[in-house]
Amino acid sequence: MPLNPQTEAFFNSLAQGDDSPKTHEQTPEDAREGYRALAAALGPGPDIETLDRAVPGSEAEIPVRIYTPEGEGPWPILVYYHGGGWVIGDLDTHDRECRLLATQTPCVVVSVDYRLAPEYPFPASHTDSWDATQWICNHAAELNGDASRIAVGGDSAGGNLAAFVALCARDADIDLSLQMLVYPATDGRAHHPESTHDPLPSLVENSDAIVLTRDTMAYFSSHVCRGLDPAAVTNDWRMSPLLAEDHTGLAPAYIATCEFDPIRDEGNLYADKLKSAGVTVQHKVWAGQPHLLFQLSPVLDDGKALIAECVAALKAAFK
Repeated sequence: MPLNPQTEAFFNSLAQGDDSPKTHEQTPEDAREGYRALAAALGPGPDIETLDRAVPGSEAEIPVRIYTPEGEGPWPILVYYHGGGWVIGDLDTHDRECRLLATQTPCVVVSVDYRLAPEYPFPASHTDSWDATQWICNHAAELNGDASRIAVGGDSAGGNLAAFVALCARDADIDLSLQMLVYPATDGRAHHPESTHDPLPSLVENSDAIVLTRDTMAYFSSHVCRGLDPAAVTNDWRMSPLLAEDHTGLAPAYIATCEFDPIRDEGNLYADKLKSAGVTVQHKVWAGQPHLLFQLSPVLDDGKALIAECVAALKAAFK
């Protein structure tokens, strides 16, 4: 189907008078500032108690933001990893979404500010995400949380990190309630500009899509692989969880993908892979929608609906 009319109108309004360079034409610092500006322009989320702190990691302290709903606990916990291609994004770019998930579920949300490339190339973001998750699981009571009801979730690169953490949790005998994967990156083999791997159809069909393009994915991959062998990185199951040897025994999954997204097919294939391994999967393809839908709930009806589906999946998993 064509691009959703409401979405098209919104992005047309943004484009008027905007002559700023595209993400892949910017320095990481400028791209990060632009992402923060977009998130701020979309407005704040609901009021909720928050606490910024750091938790210990194996390589560095890891900043987190803890969102605690009103009322008595212990609450279920969602560990959240923000999107941004492992290069941009932070606690502030996804603050509104974490507030919405925490208040509407309700649950404690712990948002993880993992290290970013190119300053910290692969696997720094993955190491921080798993380290933070282990700490949260071991210290749930300190967060007024219930250690028996912990989910992981993320969008885009954060969906990649959530899928990776779910694999690690299974191998560590940690029973997660849910892996909430919003348009996750699960197969990076064709992302790097030097790659000779055949791209999935959506990477070609949506190469010049609004929000996220194939050039931007190449930009992210080149920074993540800075100083490393890109083939080795992108064939690593941590960067490409679709390639993991075994997907059995994983936590149930909610997976959202978008029709006009270069990484659509990666998410679709991951949903199929999990289903074939016997994992319970709820999967929806958002027709007529691009990447970033999750963060556009203030302006798009389908964005609101996606948040609502995530909340419903969390509520069901935490029962």
